[in-house]
Amino acid sequence: MAKTAKNTGAKLTAFKFRAPQANRVSLAGSFNNWDTQTFTAKKDSRGNWVVKVRLQPGRYEYKFFVDGNWMEDPNNKTRSFNTFGSQNSVIEVK
Repeated sequence: MAKTAKNTGAKLTAFKFRAPQANRVSLAGSFNNWDTQTFTAKKDSRGNWVVKVRLQPGRYEYKFFVDGNWMEDPNNKTRSFNTFGSQNSVIEVK
């Protein structure tokens, strides 16, 4: 699930995905035109991948791109159906 820190304008938002066996995890969404190359997550010693993004207040849809596969955020139950017949995770940045 994403967490936001208080800041002026854009808010630093952390996205976390647990995937100990993954080789590469990135974040893509409506905030970066679904580009899987822009925000690459870093893996910690426990297998959690974290990426921090500065986002303006608003509603965003996103997914993790894990070793070439699109994955919803398992820690965020807020979802929206997309045009591909699957769902995107949704975050509201205040």
